[in-house]
Amino acid sequence: MVNPIYRSTPYPFLKWAGGKTRLLPILQNEYMPLFTDNKIETYIEPFVGGGAVFFDIIKKFHVKNIYLSDINPEIAIAYMVIKTEVEKLISQLSVMSDYYLSLNKDERKAYYYDRRSEYNTFDKTKPASTYDSTWVKRAALTIFLNKTCFNGLYRLNKKNHQFNVPIGDYKQPRILEEKNLIAISECLQSTNVKITSGDFSHILPYVNPKTFIYYDPPYRPVSKTSNFTSYFSAFKDEDQHRLAKVFRKAHRIGAFQLLSAPDPTALTEDPFFDNLYSDFNIKRVMAPRRISAKGESRKKIRELVVTSFA
Repeated sequence: MVNPIYRSTPYPFLKWAGGKTRLLPILQNEYMPLFTDNKIETYIEPFVGGGAVFFDIIKKFHVKNIYLSDINPEIAIAYMVIKTEVEKLISQLSVMSDYYLSLNKDERKAYYYDRRSEYNTFDKTKPASTYDSTWVKRAALTIFLNKTCFNGLYRLNKKNHQFNVPIGDYKQPRILEEKNLIAISECLQSTNVKITSGDFSHILPYVNPKTFIYYDPPYRPVSKTSNFTSYFSAFKDEDQHRLAKVFRKAHRIGAFQLLSAPDPTALTEDPFFDNLYSDFNIKRVMAPRRISAKGESRKKIRELVVTSFA
């Protein structure tokens, strides 16, 4: 089942550590009945990242209003550029891709770090608001670095918010996926989509009883070596508590909500999420993991799926 308004099926344009593409079959069991029964008019995703759930829903169903947000302004900027000036973005990515793929290993390394330095001239602490045509180069660099860096990570140092992920080891990275970018642009233009960057609490004015919200917050570490909370800015336990308060407020309004997170009880006796969402439905499922630095440790992990509806 594909939404007939799209010539091509859009899919995530970023490689995203912790992305939900592999968890989709499990998540679909929760949200598909809501959309099939036309209970939803508004879709909200406040941690959109790679957007796997958003793309899955939008390619199957017409949703009247969509609100996409991420605290990382570079993510919001990339979505806005794809929506607004996709041809210019494709042109810049084409130049980068052709040149990068023509280089030998040492030349690629030098080019990568030059582009990373250029990327770090942008202020990554300032939220993205009014569209700026200079963002095209910025979005092109976001995609280029994402496709050529180590493991598709997005990490900033704590001192001055500089992107510091090293180069990855890919022989033929898919830097430019032109058809998909065009499909995404058509998707974003054909529906009432609002894209912004900012804190998740900003979603509440958009919530109504026919709203579906999917939360995919930054991972809370499940081991001492898996601290991915610093992917953009530290998402601490107090932020998890703030998120739970937003979850409850949206529930009182009548929204349908779904949240996913790695299960800390799989490795420790830590009922953090069980306590935080004790008055909602909690399921434990097995999901493939793709954020470990070591390939041999990328095994299935236990994931929590929290819903506010039966």
